[in-house]
Amino acid sequence: MRRILISSASVLLLAACAGTSGPVAPSGIPVAAIPAQSEDARLDAFFDQAFREQIALSPQSMTALGIKTDYDRLNDYTSAADARQLALSEAQLARMKAGFRFDALSPQSQLSWKLFEESVERQVSGARWRDHDYIFAANGNPATSLPVFLINSHRIDSPDDARAYIARLVEVERVLGEISADVEHRAAEGFVSPAFVFPITLTDTRNVISGAPFDSGSDNPVWADFQKKVAALDTSDTEKATLLAAGRDALTGPFKRGYDGILATIERVQPLATSNDGVWRLPDGDAYYAERVRQSTTTDLTPDQIHQIGLSEVARIQAEMETIKGRVGFTGSLQDFFAHIKSDPRFQYPNTAEGREAYLVDARAAVADAMRVAPQWFHTLPRAALEVRAVEAWRQETASVAFYNRPAPDGSRPGIYYVNLADMTQVLKPQVEAISYHEGAPGHHFQIAYAQEIEGLPRFRRFGGYGAFSEGWGLYSELLGKEMGFYQDPYADFGRLSLEIWRAARLVTDTGLHSKRWSREQAIAYFQQNTLVSERDIVKEVERYITNPGQATSYKIGQLKILELRARARQALGDRFDIRDFHAVVLGGGGVPLDVLETQVDAWIAAGGGRPVR
Repeated sequence: MRRILISSASVLLLAACAGTSGPVAPSGIPVAAIPAQSEDARLDAFFDQAFREQIALSPQSMTALGIKTDYDRLNDYTSAADARQLALSEAQLARMKAGFRFDALSPQSQLSWKLFEESVERQVSGARWRDHDYIFAANGNPATSLPVFLINSHRIDSPDDARAYIARLVEVERVLGEISADVEHRAAEGFVSPAFVFPITLTDTRNVISGAPFDSGSDNPVWADFQKKVAALDTSDTEKATLLAAGRDALTGPFKRGYDGILATIERVQPLATSNDGVWRLPDGDAYYAERVRQSTTTDLTPDQIHQIGLSEVARIQAEMETIKGRVGFTGSLQDFFAHIKSDPRFQYPNTAEGREAYLVDARAAVADAMRVAPQWFHTLPRAALEVRAVEAWRQETASVAFYNRPAPDGSRPGIYYVNLADMTQVLKPQVEAISYHEGAPGHHFQIAYAQEIEGLPRFRRFGGYGAFSEGWGLYSELLGKEMGFYQDPYADFGRLSLEIWRAARLVTDTGLHSKRWSREQAIAYFQQNTLVSERDIVKEVERYITNPGQATSYKIGQLKILELRARARQALGDRFDIRDFHAVVLGGGGVPLDVLETQVDAWIAAGGGRPVR
């Protein structure tokens, strides 16, 4: 699946030059030209330069970071652009190896060297499987990502910025044409999204061109955003009117043509979608899945091993659930208890605008509670603000249940914890706390926003990441919420366990679908029998695993490793163990593979614990 920013294998490119607005450095500057005294300083300068070179390939990434270079352009979405990005990464790696002496670097710089090298290796591996990745997925649609980017990232501080916004509306036609060509190419090679993807993709994509100025409905979100931003400009009414007229023309002209074109492509390819099976059905599908699991977990665990870990964790968590069930005096089976919680009005919000607002109020309260006690658990909190928002109605069908968007490094955009409130009958009050701790504080916000602010780390480490680390931390944070004194209501604690078993069931169902060749219906039935996940979300989750193979295995594998390392540290350090120190070690190096995390924690233990000093 293509991303708004550059590929996940190159997440190191997410944030060069934060706080600047000038052009980035050209590529190919020899390492010898870098003026610095020590080998460490020279390497830091090289990383910064490499980051600038890479970010120059992505106008959208620069915008997301507050950089207004190429502000009137969108990314190149062709395979040729991917090849250029990979070639640059490989050239940079060669320059690093030729220009620096590894044994002259400090341990921290040596780690940065290894992580940079590993990131390029991931890109090389990912390039082999490029066509296997579904462009349109159950929880990913590049056609709806473009409006999200414009609304959330493109600031209009001047008339020139407004003209750049208009230019990007025009650019949408090119971008969707490139995506259309890629879809057609992959379909010809036998790589077609599952059948269930097409109806929801068509619905959400059509939503982008609904409302004014496309029809007589209420203002389209992009049109509403552009009008609001232009209205706030300090310029004449005449110029504002000119800008709005040009924006309307761009929307009703090239922007709409682009969407009409991608819709036609999706409709042409849809008849080729004859399966809802896992990726084993694709050419070399088993090898592709093994690689996706390796990338997602940063381990050498096999699909069979992960499947067994999942079964074991499901059994353990269900035993804890049985304890709470007995505590509240429920005498039926665990499955009966699941049904009771799903159906009892006490545990539901009204399926109204008021019900959606009540959910947001409760989620914000949970985040505020966590922030209030966080200094007892963390030495340093992220400076970036955190907001809780509902997913916009026009993209609810392909949006995840809940997710986090990172803040802009310059503070112009907060971290955003999004929750999908499309159907409040499928939302349970007992789960709100745990979701909020995972997506907000102390979960993704404390890890992702904080990492961006770490001084002394190369930018690719501040803005890079690994799913097993970030999602493992998010799931760990749900349990940490209990240790911080929350989930006082036993039903809330049951809600926490219901989310943990959801992630354990992911290990079973993801490997079941792609390695053991389960059907979509088998995976849905497993969730129904073993979890509290709502019917709507079960279907969305299983379909997400089918179209994004391996990713769902990252959560539990990462959480188990963090808990294993914490138990090891507590036992080794005894009275010297301080949870704030442990969290500083885990978070202080940015996102890292799990084996690197283990090495860092073991070194801290060997040094006798204490607050780590960078």
